[in-house]
Amino acid sequence: MTYKIDKESREKGLQILKKMDLLEGNGTPISKDFMAHIVDALYGNIWSRDEIISLPERSLITVAVLVALNRENELKIHIKGALNLGVSKDKIEEMILHVAHYSGFPTGVSANQILNDICAEIDNKSK
Repeated sequence: MTYKIDKESREKGLQILKKMDLLEGNGTPISKDFMAHIVDALYGNIWSRDEIISLPERSLITVAVLVALNRENELKIHIKGALNLGVSKDKIEEMILHVAHYSGFPTGVSANQILNDICAEIDNKSK
């Protein structure tokens, strides 16, 4: 069965992914239908609701949840997205420190290492 595309949601979702600089395929590929659902439903319908929670705030919330759940693959993607939306490294570090008290220090250590690796990668690319 093929996922039905909602053109308006798809466009909103793609605009958000573009702002986050996440349109380039990185990591393990997923099925086209699953990706279509993520773009339309998650980014097009949920992330686009910026009347109350701004895009950078929503991004930071997502990173916090991924830290707490210790979802390293998705965390790498969303830390890059948060940085691309203007969320500072300092703010992400502070959030990780806060979340680690609730999710456990090993999740905080892993998240800090991922953040530092991503920032080093960004610094190396800009040189």
